[in-house]
Amino acid sequence: QVQLVESGGGLVQAGGSLRLSCAASGRTIDTKTMAWFRQAPGKEREFVAAIAWNGDSTTYADSVKGRFTISRDNDKNTVYLQMNSLKSEDTAVYYCAAERRLFTRVLATTSLEYGYWGQGTQVTVSS
Repeated sequence: QVQLVESGGGLVQAGGSLRLSCAASGRTIDTKTMAWFRQAPGKEREFVAAIAWNGDSTTYADSVKGRFTISRDNDKNTVYLQMNSLKSEDTAVYYCAAERRLFTRVLATTSLEYGYWGQGTQVTVSS
């Protein structure tokens, strides 16, 4: 089993930055694609970004491309999401997720592909 714990959320003004962290325990995540999803009030959970098990490829939702950066440190069993130029529409609970399968080459962007989830961290962007 993989346990994931997010941190780094908070309240920030529009145009500001936040860095989210996702610390894994239980099992290492160095064989798994990792991703961030988010869910705003009254909306479905949506994909934000994913990174390959070895960090050599990433993919982003169009809405965050150029503003957010996903990265990972497998030695620390941690994944990060650097969020810059934040907008009010980025307000949501952000979830870290680990894919079910190992060593996948195609980065999954749907929540069904991810079997392990954190509890979420709230990000609120004030306009």
